[in-house]
Amino acid sequence: MRNLTAGEIVGQVMVARDRLNDWADREDGTRRVTNIVMMGMGEPLYNFDAVRDALLIVADNEGIGISRRRITLSTSGVVPNIQRTGDEIGVMLAISLHAVRDELRNELVPLNRKYPIKELLQACRDYPGASNARRITFEYVMLKGVNDSLDDAKLLVKLLKGIPAKINLIPFNPWPGTAYECSDWEQIEKFSEYIFNAGYSSPVRTPRGRDILAACGQLKSETEKLSARERQALRAMAMTD
Repeated sequence: MRNLTAGEIVGQVMVARDRLNDWADREDGTRRVTNIVMMGMGEPLYNFDAVRDALLIVADNEGIGISRRRITLSTSGVVPNIQRTGDEIGVMLAISLHAVRDELRNELVPLNRKYPIKELLQACRDYPGASNARRITFEYVMLKGVNDSLDDAKLLVKLLKGIPAKINLIPFNPWPGTAYECSDWEQIEKFSEYIFNAGYSSPVRTPRGRDILAACGQLKSETEKLSARERQALRAMAMTD
């Protein structure tokens, strides 16, 4: 419900490693926490300074020592801070795209009204360090009859021309009362196949958390309906799980 401090962000990584006993010395030198993605808990580029400071600590060999190539920051498209992300943090970039036309993206990602697709993609083309070895990930949620046609796939490929990119296709996580449905699996496969044949990696993300309404964005929307006392009780339960 508020911006986290840099210490709180780093603390989440520390807690995860504690839970997994990831501090123990291993003969093979492996770790259980190997990758970090800033996604699904608010727009990180609206909290730029704290996110930057936290990720620099996480990436530092005197800190947690996770390579920048294993840290991904996902944004809905706060264009002015995309360049800063490359310059000041140097991590992998992911874009929550979800639509190939401004009219639809205005609805799905309201930030698009301020930073439309053309402006966003230019910022991606200019992203420092982007290359075939450090591709930008474009997140694309699959909505039945909304953005999942082959015409959408063709326009997506056209829009991303010249950007070192891969496209993550995300089956939509429905919630009670939503107006959207997840695309049929057959249609997702056709969409993915077209993108793959155009030369882009197009993995389909495995849905997680649907059964407990804990998929991306759902947990916050549910807990917002609770009273302060109920939220406090929920947090206490989570700490003792």
